[in-house]
Amino acid sequence: MLEEIIMISFEEAFKIVLNSVKITGHETVNLNNSLNRILAQDVVSDIDMPPFDKSAMDGYACKAENISNELTVIEIIPAGYVPKLHVGKNECSKIMTGAMIPEGTDCVIIIEETEETAHNKIKFTGNLEKDAKGNLKYFQRRRGNICYTAEDIKHNETVLNKGTIIKPQHIAVLATVGCANPLVGIRPKVGIIATGSELVEPNEKVDGPNIRNSNSYQLFAQAKKMGVEPTYYGIAEDTDEAIDSRVKKAIAENDVLLISGGVSMGDFDLVPGILKKNGIRLLFDKIAIQPGKPTTFGISDDIICFGMPGNPVSTFVQFEILTKPLLYKMMGHDFKPNIFSLPLGKTIKRKRAIRKSIIPIFIKDNKAYQVEYHGSAHINAICHAEYLISIPVGITQIEEGTMVDVRQI
Repeated sequence: MLEEIIMISFEEAFKIVLNSVKITGHETVNLNNSLNRILAQDVVSDIDMPPFDKSAMDGYACKAENISNELTVIEIIPAGYVPKLHVGKNECSKIMTGAMIPEGTDCVIIIEETEETAHNKIKFTGNLEKDAKGNLKYFQRRRGNICYTAEDIKHNETVLNKGTIIKPQHIAVLATVGCANPLVGIRPKVGIIATGSELVEPNEKVDGPNIRNSNSYQLFAQAKKMGVEPTYYGIAEDTDEAIDSRVKKAIAENDVLLISGGVSMGDFDLVPGILKKNGIRLLFDKIAIQPGKPTTFGISDDIICFGMPGNPVSTFVQFEILTKPLLYKMMGHDFKPNIFSLPLGKTIKRKRAIRKSIIPIFIKDNKAYQVEYHGSAHINAICHAEYLISIPVGITQIEEGTMVDVRQI
């Protein structure tokens, strides 16, 4: 007989979950395979960037003091070429964007503001006005049209911090500083099981009391989106034998187990008892939250386990607010959801306030609105929502215009 575990607050549950994390270790990966991985160490640049003074524009490199004079073009400098000639008085070098600035110059005049006066001769046609200090206004905002050595990145500068989720823009930085094989957190192995004799797979025909299994595919996608490679173990009928055999296999092969269904108070809600029989110590089995009250969480020396409600909105929400932070922390990332404040566009009411309530919303005209939402089985409600808000315990109504914290999903 499973001893009763008192329902706890979401805040308590969140703390228990994150305190149960086991770091998975780290490994090196090829840069092209690093997207969505978590950096396991700071990344330091091996070069200055730019590594030399370079032209920000196509134009002519010269001395600013000679800009009002006719200039003789002595060299053409493409990108990737080392200038050979020193630029003297009333001389210039034609230069391309990204090319090395030649000696004897301190500015680049853009090609659109020059005209050719004779063969290899050009003249500046731009604004020659000067400020009170005698400086050409032309260069005040353009910094001479030069990108200076190390102005973006300095040699030995930390460019990316440990714990960063690698995104496409980070890959560009890693490539720039020569980090071709970044050290990243090892992705936890995640097993997914659905329970319920009523369930059939998406490709099967629905007949009589059956419904299609959506939870497993949703959880699979949520894990995949954050860079984890999950394994699906199929549907277990509501029998001890069917659930136990899949649980045993998943425990042997994974770091984290996600089971949907079979965790409530019904005669066929067998999951908590089976988890205990397999050496899982349950830390809670009820959270004061809606949706997701019967969420169960347990650990052993080998695995972390979430028993999630069978209703798909509950499963979706619990993954977002509990499982995702845990998986990220296992890989070395401190997950912080994107949260911002907006006024509520329409009053939200609820009858009972003994649990924290998570509401799917959409944004229109810079205001937050609740989507049409019939409860935790209404999965397509989430399709119309990219954000969540929460209503604290004890609050039955939030008035239109009230500022609410909006969490992106």
